[in-house]
Amino acid sequence: LLRYCSLCEGVVSFSVHLFSFLFRSKQVWPCEFCGQENKIMSTDPGAKRTARQNLPGRDIIYLSEDSDGDYINLEDMLVVFCVDISGSMSVTYEVPLTHTFVQDALQRALSSLLHSSPHRRVALVTFNDEVTVYGDGTGAPLTLRDWSLVDFDHLKEQGKQYCTPHCIAESIHPLNQKIKEMQEHGATALGPAALVSIAMASRYTGSKVIICTDGQANIGLGAFEQGSEHAVSYCPYFYSQLAKEAVDKGVIVSVLTFEGTDCRLAEVGRLADYTGGRVNIVNISSVSTEIQSVLADSIMATDVTATLLSAEGVYFPYEDEVAHKLVRKLGNVTEGAEVTFQFAVKPENVESESQTLLLFSHHYHTTIIAHMLPFQLTDPCSCRKYVSEHSCHTSSPVCSLNMAVLGVHCAQLCARLTMEGRVLEAQKQLKAQQDLLKDIRPGPKEESIYGNWISTMSMICEDLSVDSQVREIK
Repeated sequence: LLRYCSLCEGVVSFSVHLFSFLFRSKQVWPCEFCGQENKIMSTDPGAKRTARQNLPGRDIIYLSEDSDGDYINLEDMLVVFCVDISGSMSVTYEVPLTHTFVQDALQRALSSLLHSSPHRRVALVTFNDEVTVYGDGTGAPLTLRDWSLVDFDHLKEQGKQYCTPHCIAESIHPLNQKIKEMQEHGATALGPAALVSIAMASRYTGSKVIICTDGQANIGLGAFEQGSEHAVSYCPYFYSQLAKEAVDKGVIVSVLTFEGTDCRLAEVGRLADYTGGRVNIVNISSVSTEIQSVLADSIMATDVTATLLSAEGVYFPYEDEVAHKLVRKLGNVTEGAEVTFQFAVKPENVESESQTLLLFSHHYHTTIIAHMLPFQLTDPCSCRKYVSEHSCHTSSPVCSLNMAVLGVHCAQLCARLTMEGRVLEAQKQLKAQQDLLKDIRPGPKEESIYGNWISTMSMICEDLSVDSQVREIK
């Protein structure tokens, strides 16, 4: 039976044996994170839970017995291809091959789905100066234009109400025909098309939306109007709200764009960043491989929220929360998903922190971190995973660093800072990583991989910085 702290909602962890003397004498559990003394006989007020797995030491999974959710059949989920057919798709390269490569990539993707997941539902949405919803290609297409491109509620309703697509085994031929008939022309209504696609996919938890574009949105909701102060303030809000809609409905959005193009990826990329999707800048010849990779991502759990608790005096840099508790909604989680967190001791608490932690860990250089992870499985079960970790600080902490984790964290942090427009802070982080790499002096193989990554990320940040300065001048 789970025991929660009445103040911070921390869970009694494996380290509770350190307080066995308190259990025997006072019958209380002093929370490792906030110091609140809880009666040992207190119980969780929520639903009854049983231990599904109890790994030795620190890792426990609890399974809810009474869930009112529906069974999630991942074979019944929907894949929506949201494809740019605006005029920019024919002028991206000197030779107008973009459109042809995209058509070929989509047809290859349909063929792959037919063999691997014949019961998977697939829909097609295209956009230029209007949005055309083909669905599975068997029915009459729905065209949205003019005023409807700026009506959020109307676009959302049209996407939700559009007829349910058939499985790929029944619709591959009409879909292939619609793809062959695509012609590029007109402006780029990316925002409205993304909204309609996400609304369609939201009917099936675990669905995917794959946006393929090479141009800036310049018409309808989410348009980046040159020189418009309204667009500068509204566009980030629009794409953030759209991402929130997708997360709430368990939809993963991935964005594919092409080298040498500018689709304002910092804003559009929020859709993928928030929903657990991919943001890839690809070479036109490899777009087919990238789409296959996105389709191959298997969903492990939905409605995932990560909560981290630490001792008082510890905080999480670059996060909105200033307390020692961090809550991050992850939404859908795929098999290869990696999420990192950074924590530090507040400067004013360095000395007192060591004294406080001494009571709980019997060591002056130990930090306690707990991770709570509620999530939904594909069957109607809600789960909670609890991980408690004692981090021992050595006199030379650099020697114990995991370079793989450090690289992932730096990439995620720099990407997030860049998407938030904080390019200078991202550059500062990369500089810090470069200095750390010099101090660590890893082996030749590791140094080559990590060094090349640092160099590439630095060039990206420099390009973004120059681009931002040019826009400010304009």
